[in-house]
Amino acid sequence: MPRDPGQTDRLIRRLRWDELDRSWLLRFAEFAREEDLAGLGLSQRPLRPGDPSAALLAGAERARARVVARRPMALAGLGLLDVVFAAYGGRCHAKPLAYDGQFVPAGTAVAEVEGPATELLSAERILLNFLQRLCGVATRTREHVLALGSSPTKLLDTRKTTPGFRMLEKYAVGQGGGYNHRLGLFDRIMVKDNHLAAGGATAGERMTKLVQRARDSRPDLLVEVEVDRLDQITPALAAGADIILLDNFPHADLRDAIPLLRGKAWSEVSGGVSLESLPLIGALAPDFVSSGGLTHAAPWCDLGLDWI
Repeated sequence: MPRDPGQTDRLIRRLRWDELDRSWLLRFAEFAREEDLAGLGLSQRPLRPGDPSAALLAGAERARARVVARRPMALAGLGLLDVVFAAYGGRCHAKPLAYDGQFVPAGTAVAEVEGPATELLSAERILLNFLQRLCGVATRTREHVLALGSSPTKLLDTRKTTPGFRMLEKYAVGQGGGYNHRLGLFDRIMVKDNHLAAGGATAGERMTKLVQRARDSRPDLLVEVEVDRLDQITPALAAGADIILLDNFPHADLRDAIPLLRGKAWSEVSGGVSLESLPLIGALAPDFVSSGGLTHAAPWCDLGLDWI
């Protein structure tokens, strides 16, 4: 099947904040709160849950603080400020001073928060944990996008995400300038090397038939086939694969493989992708390059809550 430019919206996306389920976000924040206040996850919970440190300030006046970036970073997840405060009673409020996707220098106040001092102190760590993780993913993604330079190749994430945290991490990838490859197993047929091995169809006509069977089973979905050798490209194309993933190809083989796919299928490069290799891959101009390291290897960014 020739490559169809009309498929672009189904190939890649950037999750928007309004696509995330607020009730799920609130449950997530409540889960984190219960870990902190009530030992969620322990077989024996504390007899007296709560925050005895903040309780020392019971009766204190309302307080104000700023969320401050301690290092340069790309922002993601500011919408979680109000969600976290809702999980702590809803008496604290946040005023964003920046926006998701913005790159800010060290020392930038990205939000101002206000509320009862005890609640701000109890929520502080959970609030910062969410932001530090998501800003870390966005910042690492931005670094990889910049490494591609002027290449038309688009940077994609993978399913190598923190369990339960995927949609937030994929949202953060988009705020860093990357794109979402697929959100889960449900939204694309992905015929990987282990599918081919399990079906005894790693090459030739058997491979073509297996991929055709995948296409026939769900004509509403795009079909992507992972190959790790040049000789697997022809049978994958013969089956009508929409996307060919070139997995862990040596650079010399990528130079041969990518031209074979132009006009016939979308090309994706994956495996061993790094800041150092991205300029070389980008120069070959595959349609996409994907990296699990955008999420699984992203360091947290340092943000702090500074009392005003």
